[in-house]
Amino acid sequence: MEIHVTVNGTQHVSDVEPRTLLVHYIREVLGLTGTNVGCDTSSCGACSIHLDGRAAKSCTVLAVQADGSTVTTIEGMAAADGTLHPMQKAFMENHGLQCGYCTPGMVMAATSLLEDNPNLTEDDIRLGLEGNLCRCTGYHNIVKSVLAAAGK
Repeated sequence: MEIHVTVNGTQHVSDVEPRTLLVHYIREVLGLTGTNVGCDTSSCGACSIHLDGRAAKSCTVLAVQADGSTVTTIEGMAAADGTLHPMQKAFMENHGLQCGYCTPGMVMAATSLLEDNPNLTEDDIRLGLEGNLCRCTGYHNIVKSVLAAAGK
């Protein structure tokens, strides 16, 4: 099936198998490998992206369902000149990552969470990110990073 998707500001027209997951389309067809495949069951959130401005787990969406949509991946978060998005910078400055595997999905989910509620508390963040798993950090510095991005 032919799909038309705008990814990180660039329009793409592609022929895809109807069963192709959006995460595989992003990684294998577009070559944007910052979006990670973690569990294939929507449990870990490593594949989180923004779909029409909202955080979504791209392993739960078929590429054909994204036809006509706008997708932002971690590669699209930084400015064109390479300046990091404030959430990316906060994760870097507050040691919100260790191995980095979950980080792209965490940044995408946290950015959406902050857009929904700019007055997040620590409890709000922990609850809002419960669908994104990290096996390395213990979450303390992830929460600290999101609070820093929120200006707290």
